[in-house]
Amino acid sequence: MPERKPRKDAARNRAAVLAAADALFTQCESPEEVTMADIAAAAGVGKGTLFRAFGDRTGLLRALYEARLEPVKEAIEAGPPPLGPAAPPAQRVPALLDAVLCFKLDNRRLALALEETGSSSPYQAEHYGQWHSLLQGMLQRIPGLPDTDFTAHALLAATRADLIEHLAGRERVPRERLRAQLADFAAAVLGSRPPQGSATEG
Repeated sequence: MPERKPRKDAARNRAAVLAAADALFTQCESPEEVTMADIAAAAGVGKGTLFRAFGDRTGLLRALYEARLEPVKEAIEAGPPPLGPAAPPAQRVPALLDAVLCFKLDNRRLALALEETGSSSPYQAEHYGQWHSLLQGMLQRIPGLPDTDFTAHALLAATRADLIEHLAGRERVPRERLRAQLADFAAAVLGSRPPQGSATEG
């Protein structure tokens, strides 16, 4: 019994830290504004607790990103079409891109902060490699695409957090217009017509 208390405390502290970080990144104007000290103070824990639990700021960002992303992952791995595994790849690719876009629109500050941790390149961030691998696997099942590696990079470039921040933040492009534009772009790349309603569902 006594051995369980540290584990319970660690789990409670972790949850408090993630909740505090979530709130701070949602409220901030720029990701750089949020420091480990800010998060520790908001969570009511010491900075040492943060570093023991997450290693560094990047580790904390990844943990928060993964926690927010879990529902999207579940939909991709076991959900219904068009995003789930039973959907044909030509339908699943634009659905995946739409899911990534919507996730980043809903988590703009966090996505931007995480992409900026990729050793000055978002392409070196761990989550980018995961998206690229998943998308390339879908593209390989679509006949007539000569270079699925490049195509996956090109499609994901349209969902970069800095681009989304520019379009949604500075240019104030409406959410549904962004979704429709991405669906049209994906259809042009894949040589297909976007399904009706695909950019307005969800």
